[in-house]
Amino acid sequence: MRVLVIEDDLELNKQLVEALENEHYSVDKAFDGEEGQFLGETETYDAIILDLGLPKLNGVSVLEAWRDLDAESPVKNVPVLVLTARNKWSEKVEVFDKGADDYVTKPFHIEEILARLRAIIRRHSGHSSAQITCGPVILDTRSSRITLNGKLVELTAHEFKLFAFMMHNPDEVFSRTELSEHIYDLQHDPDSLKDSNTIDVFIARLRKKLPGVNIDTIRGRGYRLSLPSPEPSSSDSK
Repeated sequence: MRVLVIEDDLELNKQLVEALENEHYSVDKAFDGEEGQFLGETETYDAIILDLGLPKLNGVSVLEAWRDLDAESPVKNVPVLVLTARNKWSEKVEVFDKGADDYVTKPFHIEEILARLRAIIRRHSGHSSAQITCGPVILDTRSSRITLNGKLVELTAHEFKLFAFMMHNPDEVFSRTELSEHIYDLQHDPDSLKDSNTIDVFIARLRKKLPGVNIDTIRGRGYRLSLPSPEPSSSDSK
């Protein structure tokens, strides 16, 4: 899962990025509204953390610009968690009306940010529980653990990011390019790693480590994590 952090406070930006990376997110960062708006409109993210008191362009203007884009723009519907030092109820109402998905007042604990971020990503994907299930596999979004038939599965950082993204979006077909956009960040991942063939390698490893999980190859289009068909009820067999 890929997250954009837009926060002008250098130390807080650093703390947020480090905490997110420790939770296996790929993270890009910006320090002013103009840079943040540009990244949001030109890159692909699963969630955005947006401070309101930004230089060059304030966070409310950035959020409003994103929500006013055409439906084809990926950032139009990306969940946004707003950070602010303001605490007036009227300002909270304004931010929600502009399209924010959640709102946190400074100062805050990083753990709260992580929990709220997990929640808005789950809601955006249609999941209400912290545990996402696909057949015998369970992804615990709180602990960043994946189990198969109750046993912990050891995945590399990029394997985890790829499979977690597919778990949040089952039965959807994603091209290699789309999958790359959701698991790599601009600052740390070299261009050589972003080659589409690398996705094929990760998929092959996941199939080996997660037997019984259906990661289908859709010829000419990409890959799809297929949910298992429901077991027929006893009444259906009569």
